[in-house]
Amino acid sequence: MRLEKLREAIAAEGLDGLLVTQPENRRYLSGFTGSAGVLLITPDFALIATDFRYFEQVGRECPQFELVKIEGKFTEVLPEMLADAGVKRLGFESEHLTVAQYEEWQRAAKGVEWVPTKGLVEKIRMVKTPEEVEAIRKAVALADEAFAHICECIHPGMTEKEAAWELEVYMRTHGAQKLAFDIIVASGPNGAMPHAKATDKPIEEGEPIVMDLGCVVNGYCSDLTRTIVLGSPDERFREIYEIVLRAQEEAERRIKAGISGREADAIARQVIDEAGYGDKFGHNLGHGVGLAVHEKPAVGRLSEDTLEAGCIITVEPGIYIPGWGGIRIEDMVLVKEEGTEVLTQAPKRWEI
Repeated sequence: MRLEKLREAIAAEGLDGLLVTQPENRRYLSGFTGSAGVLLITPDFALIATDFRYFEQVGRECPQFELVKIEGKFTEVLPEMLADAGVKRLGFESEHLTVAQYEEWQRAAKGVEWVPTKGLVEKIRMVKTPEEVEAIRKAVALADEAFAHICECIHPGMTEKEAAWELEVYMRTHGAQKLAFDIIVASGPNGAMPHAKATDKPIEEGEPIVMDLGCVVNGYCSDLTRTIVLGSPDERFREIYEIVLRAQEEAERRIKAGISGREADAIARQVIDEAGYGDKFGHNLGHGVGLAVHEKPAVGRLSEDTLEAGCIITVEPGIYIPGWGGIRIEDMVLVKEEGTEVLTQAPKRWEI
């Protein structure tokens, strides 16, 4: 089904075939989990070119693909691949292929017209199959468990790095293949940076602690953010937390299939704007999650994507105040024809 959809997209672009080099796209179409390989998809052919390290792996993971063995450089097998498949007008993933690779490959494949494409496979990946949804549910559940674990052991004096390591160890020892991204634990003023790095700063009572974590299970990612406090927070925290939570809940209530990523972003942004913190919410409301932790559809002010039933996105409004800290609350949700299903189950209580 995935190859059929891509072949329809290739035909619509007037191409004879498409070279696929983006790692998640390659895995999505072929099942190949190795780190090096190129797919050639045409109306009649599905080829995968890779080197000795992966010959046996391709046989196990990609039985529907014909293996092209690379025993020197890819440019040595590329001309024959294209000739055998009858490709004269070739699409390539312009957002992934480097200029150097493009120039080298183009020189090797004389007589072929190279056509840049954008997002052909990514658009298909936007809508998850039931099997993909179940895989993501498992990754989400593990992140939820890790958050529950850190809430039991975090304490004043523990450093941000120690808390991040505790989260990582828990996920890796309870089923995660790897982290989806570097874990963020940002306490006090560090939380004013949406993508802060965990530091040696000791965590203190009463300050906001932003924790952003995710893992990969069976190839699929999760992404979770909660903001907590050890002990009692000040009134500023309580006020801002309620604004962020209200923005998130309003977005999760009103998002549904058919609205644009821009419209979805505007739902939450309006709540924060009206509360007087519009200039403190500087990032997008969310993004798609799947084989990659950031993928289509984009959910932001400049998004041109339309949300479809079956998309899985994050909803993660935040407010960030330099010198004080930040508050972000993030769920993953499944977009449906009427509304959303919130996949994330980690509690949104802030006091630990």
